[in-house]
Amino acid sequence: MDTQTSNLHLTESGKGDVLIPLIRAAATIGFAVAPCSLGFVILAVSEHVIRSIMVGDDPEMLMSDLQNQFPNDAFEIIEDGDAGLVAKVVDLIERPEQASELPVDIRGTDLQTRVWDALQTVPAGATMNYTFLAEQIDGPVAPSKHI
Repeated sequence: MDTQTSNLHLTESGKGDVLIPLIRAAATIGFAVAPCSLGFVILAVSEHVIRSIMVGDDPEMLMSDLQNQFPNDAFEIIEDGDAGLVAKVVDLIERPEQASELPVDIRGTDLQTRVWDALQTVPAGATMNYTFLAEQIDGPVAPSKHI
């Protein structure tokens, strides 16, 4: 099994501080491609949590982008357990005004998660400029490439 070291953490022990690497095994990511009004949507899921949603015109390019996003992971077609998520994502694309709670894996810097939280308050179809967003999250006023 392929593993990688993601972080080192300090832990207390009787004889002093010891560095213990956290090992993350390569994940198997379920995926599905479905047609929608915007072209196609690809959904990536692991452990019943959405890891990625991308929209584009070319399903093969979407799959390539997904493989680039998760280069150390294996992929398999979504089976019965997560098939309902595909329908929910397509429904959200087709009717964004009907908010739906989706199990999304939110990872990022503190700034990125604050931006995500603020964007969740914007009603479907509404717009928000970057300055207003920055004021809402006490973030940098100039646009950042890290968002």
